[in-house]
Amino acid sequence: MGALFPHAVETDGVTVRVSVSYLADQSEPQRGRWFWAYHIRIENASARTVQLLTRHWVITDGRGMRHSVEGEGVVGEQPVIAPGDSYDYVSGCPLATPTGAMQGSYRMVDESGESFEVAIPKFALMAPAVGV
Repeated sequence: MGALFPHAVETDGVTVRVSVSYLADQSEPQRGRWFWAYHIRIENASARTVQLLTRHWVITDGRGMRHSVEGEGVVGEQPVIAPGDSYDYVSGCPLATPTGAMQGSYRMVDESGESFEVAIPKFALMAPAVGV
């Protein structure tokens, strides 16, 4: 599991795992555009059913510029994750630099109506060096 999802963090029994890949075919370095896909797996090892309500990302580019992104759900869904289950999705991030980083959190709610934050581990966005 560690090799497939090299980044992971656990909050209150909910683990968020991330793997990231650079998409050369969707990137245009000559136009100052680099693109990555990231695969997220949310695993619920707690004893309660949880639902993901909102996401908050902080994206930092190679110049140190920070961009905050907030919204409802992920990929148009607000998944319900039962104890012992997991939820996977894939999304993407463009940057104007060949390096950067992402981190953030999800706002979740359990079946009793209690809401809590679940951390998303920080992960680097690195385009492969060309012509080195």
